[in-house]
Amino acid sequence: MIIGISGGTGAGKTTVAQKIIEEIGESRVVCLPQDLYYRDLGDMPVADRAQINFDHPDAYDNALLLYQLETLQSGRYIDRPIYNFSTHSRQPETTHVEPLPVILVEGILIFHYPRMRQLMDLKIFVDCDPDIRFIRRLQRDIRERGRSVESVISQYLSTVRPMHQQYVAPSMHCADIILPGTGDNRAAVDRIVGKIRTGVP
Repeated sequence: MIIGISGGTGAGKTTVAQKIIEEIGESRVVCLPQDLYYRDLGDMPVADRAQINFDHPDAYDNALLLYQLETLQSGRYIDRPIYNFSTHSRQPETTHVEPLPVILVEGILIFHYPRMRQLMDLKIFVDCDPDIRFIRRLQRDIRERGRSVESVISQYLSTVRPMHQQYVAPSMHCADIILPGTGDNRAAVDRIVGKIRTGVP
């Protein structure tokens, strides 16, 4: 069973994914975060990498993500890429991932691609107010990705916000379920987990 979890940056997609994994069990769920499938910019000068629009659909190696999703669906293992967000490049190492009954695909633009949507048995969109999403992104990028406050604000205004309005927000209409990204959404997650358990042997 393939579950898609989308929503804007900082909406709470990863938190929802973690709740589902906790309920279903790590031994039955594999997760494919779209952020790991950014195109490899290792051959590009370092100064130029930060100028890339990472919130545009073309920033992702969608062909690889789709191929690995279909590979897992067919019951075969994949070597999932590892992405270095500080250097904007793909690591030479990979993560060996075995196929499991439930596949979670999580990312801001996964509903943008028609073929990927067709593979999903359930599409979840996590909706959250823009100010909350910005604060969460600011905290994450400083803490986990080695960014400065100024660089995060600049990127948010120049690409993150306009790309959200152009690509991410409209994809909400593709979702089967819309979850709030703030407050207690435990009851809604429990219903989703029940639906997954019904559909997975």
